Amino acid sequence: MRLWGRDAAQIEAMRRARVNERYLPGADFPANLEPVASLEEALSDSSTILVSVPSHGLRETLTAAQPFMEAGARICWATKGFELHTGKLPHEVVADVLGDELDMAVLSGPTFAREVGDGLPTALTVAANNPGFATALAVAISSERFRAYTSADMIGVEVGGAVKNVLAIGAGMSDGLGFGANTRIALITRGLVEMTRLGIALGASKETFMGLAGMGDLVLTCTDNLSRNRTMGLKLAAGTDAETAQAEIGQVVEGVMAAEAVHEVADKLGIEMPICQQVYRILYEGVSPREAVGALMGRALKPESD
Repeated sequence: MRLWGRDAAQIEAMRRARVNERYLPGADFPANLEPVASLEEALSDSSTILVSVPSHGLRETLTAAQPFMEAGARICWATKGFELHTGKLPHEVVADVLGDELDMAVLSGPTFAREVGDGLPTALTVAANNPGFATALAVAISSERFRAYTSADMIGVEVGGAVKNVLAIGAGMSDGLGFGANTRIALITRGLVEMTRLGIALGASKETFMGLAGMGDLVLTCTDNLSRNRTMGLKLAAGTDAETAQAEIGQVVEGVMAAEAVHEVADKLGIEMPICQQVYRILYEGVSPREAVGALMGRALKPESD
């Protein structure tokens, strides 16, 4: 196996230390993992490629990789989020760049990297356009501490991965404002409704949102402080502006860009997503978290099933 990253100096440091000291200290690399600085070298003779980059870097990364990909190579990704301004999900971006005839899959679910690196029991979902590829990939990545389930619903898995980050910012703000457990679970439950509503409109299966890539990832990201998105919400509630909060967190907070992308997609489709809309307004329109809560609580009453 080969590991490539765009920061050659960091790759060299990982090659020497046999660990990613910056993000996963203590999680030693397996003996067969070779960090390489050359993308061409990384992809040489590679039959399966895993891409793990933020959503805004997916198209650029695929475009750079395309000239070096072997004929018949299969591709999978752990990228979560709609592409900003195009509203495309990752599998659509992959099809744009590489065509839609290759085997492709998405990996998503409740998986904090630190806990995976520590060898703690974890499960996720592999959704692919080819059932055989989904099964082969699940077998390849599973171990006694890591379990992969398969799915054919790439859209549902991708929508879950995108929307949960927006909702986690909202959950962090709720907790940061001191609203308590009642508010948190209401936000998670109604947020799941919003996620499902958008997913179904895009062609996903409702059942997917009851699984690991839907409810599972949503609950994890909204409730644990390892979540960068939840941490962003906590900082916003404390009065920190979004730019400063991201700098303090020190890693990409996917929910910030996802809030804008989800807002654009929902608006285009006419899908009602009030919680996500208020997170967007806080991040991009200067609305205060308390004002957003007032707007949510002041909405007209309606049946829970709506």
